[in-house]
Amino acid sequence: MDDLGTLFAEDGALGREISHYRPRTQQIEMARRIQAALSSRGRLVAEAGTGTGKTLAYLVPAMLAGGKTILSTGTKTLQDQLFRRDIPAVRKALGLPLSVALLKGRANYVCPYHLERALADARLASREEVDHLQRIAHFAALTDSGDRMQLRDVPEDSPVWPRAVSTRDNCLGGECPHHKRCFVLKARRRALEADLVVVNHHLFFADVWLKDEGAGELLPAANAVIFDEAHQLPETASAFFGDSVTTGVLIDLARDVRLEAAVAAADFPDLPRAAADVDKAARDVRLALGLNPVRLPAARVLERAEFRAAVDALQGHLARLQVLLETQAERSEGLANCLARCQEAAGKLERWLAPDAQEGRVRWCEAATHSVLFHATPLDVGALFAKQLADDPRAWIFTSATLSVRGDFRHYLGQIGLPEADTAVWDSPYDYAHQALLYVPQRMPDANTPGFTRACVEAAWPVLRASGGRAFLLFTSLRAMHEAHALLAERLTAEGQDWPLLLQGRKSRSELLEEFRDRGNAVLLGSQSFWEGVDVPGEALSLVVIDRLPFQPPDDPVLAARIEALKRSGHNPFFDYQLPHAVISLKQGAGRLIRHENDRGVLMICDTRLVDKPYGRRIWQALPPMRRTRSQEEAVAFFGAQFDQRAAQDDPAAAV
Repeated sequence: MDDLGTLFAEDGALGREISHYRPRTQQIEMARRIQAALSSRGRLVAEAGTGTGKTLAYLVPAMLAGGKTILSTGTKTLQDQLFRRDIPAVRKALGLPLSVALLKGRANYVCPYHLERALADARLASREEVDHLQRIAHFAALTDSGDRMQLRDVPEDSPVWPRAVSTRDNCLGGECPHHKRCFVLKARRRALEADLVVVNHHLFFADVWLKDEGAGELLPAANAVIFDEAHQLPETASAFFGDSVTTGVLIDLARDVRLEAAVAAADFPDLPRAAADVDKAARDVRLALGLNPVRLPAARVLERAEFRAAVDALQGHLARLQVLLETQAERSEGLANCLARCQEAAGKLERWLAPDAQEGRVRWCEAATHSVLFHATPLDVGALFAKQLADDPRAWIFTSATLSVRGDFRHYLGQIGLPEADTAVWDSPYDYAHQALLYVPQRMPDANTPGFTRACVEAAWPVLRASGGRAFLLFTSLRAMHEAHALLAERLTAEGQDWPLLLQGRKSRSELLEEFRDRGNAVLLGSQSFWEGVDVPGEALSLVVIDRLPFQPPDDPVLAARIEALKRSGHNPFFDYQLPHAVISLKQGAGRLIRHENDRGVLMICDTRLVDKPYGRRIWQALPPMRRTRSQEEAVAFFGAQFDQRAAQDDPAAAV
């Protein structure tokens, strides 16, 4: 037996060290393929179904290979899990003296400079904010890491956090008076010295790949890069290969100008007045788009006279602020930094307004709750990705549970610009035919009609009643999620059911999941945040309801531009892009149901296009091999059979 075979054996080092470890054929095969790719400095795209154990399948060969490895994850939750649980267990099992570092983006570390400025500024909205800032100051004086995740006493969404951390824009770098105390630099030094560095995709693109000061030294030193949750890479790459500026950034700039001027240019009142003008102008741009969130192509949004006037006014005030900063920048490093930020933001806004400056990109505008984002997104991310990887000597591993459509990787490989990469698929070891049921209700209205969400709730109610709650209801839009929440709340009251009803946005995701697991019979309604990266094994989650097939909205400006580009190049946009994208997204949502070999449950998809349309077959065949039904009675009976089986397990006499 080879070294990997010995390690992954039931009585091997991993089995002795890791509780509940079980050898899986898929896992050892995946580990061998990754080991070969690391040895040959190859490029491997590997899909591993839920339960394969892909974490061990890449950690073991990466640790055995020696050299330096960067491990990038899609979420900070998985990043922390790897660093605090999985890596220490594998390192102990292998008996290797490897050094490991966890590296996050700047906004995750307290910044002594900006914390000092915030403490000196009396403008806080409430006593609670004052208390939060004092707690952060106390934490900063005692901590070695400065990682805000370790400060549990201040909520993640506290308004004071942005004032106590730095960003790529407002970091003073080597000119900072608190340079020696910088927690970001300490984390980066640890990362440079470590054998294994755990980052996330956003940090990888923003700092490592784009070679921001400090972290950019990581990539040249690495022998291998492994992306877990690699299905998220195309979207992340689109953001970082593009160009964007937001009114929120300008509001932050105005605030920092005011703070810096109060310290270094108190005798120059024109500066804070100009900053106040930029702040107001940025807010007016948001008001000009109305109350509701929108996403529009640049050409359409600029046709609105009120919006164009507001943007022109913002440009004018930004230009005046820049002129004034140029006269005062030498008075402090903080003001010099504000000048650089002002120049960069003005340049981005000017480029966004000039269509000829954004060749190969689609210009669009997004109105969020409090800000407006001006985006220029590349149409072909794969080409940019491929250019970065050209002649690169490292091994590159991409892995996720959802990268292919029935083993066909062409869509994903095109998105990351690696059409010639090696690919491999390992199916889940779970027995989906017995553990799960796919239910598509009959007589549902068209998914695009106004009454569809109400029909979803009506169709799901008998199944929810049979499952006793214990359900995720996943929606493709926030509007549908809120409508369904109101309808379910009415039904629960009318029928006297006491299932806890949880809604995305009411608390942080981690708090909602903790409550969902603890309650045991809760119903959680979520949108994009809960379609992936959520792990709830056991009876607490026994039903997943998905309202629509997750096709991207046809009026999305980026999608519309890419569809036109595909048509011009002779491709079929629906089958070559939209359908594969929807399949991969649906696989993520469906993957929330079965998380353990003993789990059982129903996946209910309310969109009858899954069975009525010719392309529906391609979609459900890409899902795990569950039994399928259109019968409500069969879906309800599934839970009766489930409870009978569990009763028999608890009472052996009942099975006789």
